Amino acid sequence: MAGPTERLVERLKRAGLVRSAPVERALLAVRREDFVWPGQRPVAYEDVPLPLGDSGQTLSAPHVVAAMLEELELRPGLDVLEVGTGSGYNAALVAELVGPGGRVLTVERLASLAGFARENLRSAGYGGLVEVVVGDGSRGHPPESGEELYDRIAVTACAPSLPRR
Repeated sequence: MAGPTERLVERLKRAGLVRSAPVERALLAVRREDFVWPGQRPVAYEDVPLPLGDSGQTLSAPHVVAAMLEELELRPGLDVLEVGTGSGYNAALVAELVGPGGRVLTVERLASLAGFARENLRSAGYGGLVEVVVGDGSRGHPPESGEELYDRIAVTACAPSLPRR
């Protein structure tokens, strides 16, 4: 009998949102229930955004996450910057797709959510694969060398404006 993760992935495949085997494997490997706000496990596999406490932020709906992962065309060894950590769910999925050898750095503006995400990632086994940084992701997060060394940038948050180059 299929569990909630398998049923969700099957629905996303039927809708044409999960098209590649790597994205399917990542979605099957990362349990969304491990990244929802306390008390929301019963609705973890509904295809809706879920609030992250009283932060005003949400865990994106699975169909949005699946579409974004497919568009990023991630593969092992890539370095990815994610803007908007939230609960850490998307960062865990990205880590599944770029590891081993890849790197995921995710920027969250709210320290409380960054801490929540770090704990979720650690508990789910991704603590050593994803670096969570507190900061203004709308400004990016260049490495100390001053060069941008990311193969992909995923923006899972809103910002007042796009940074100028």
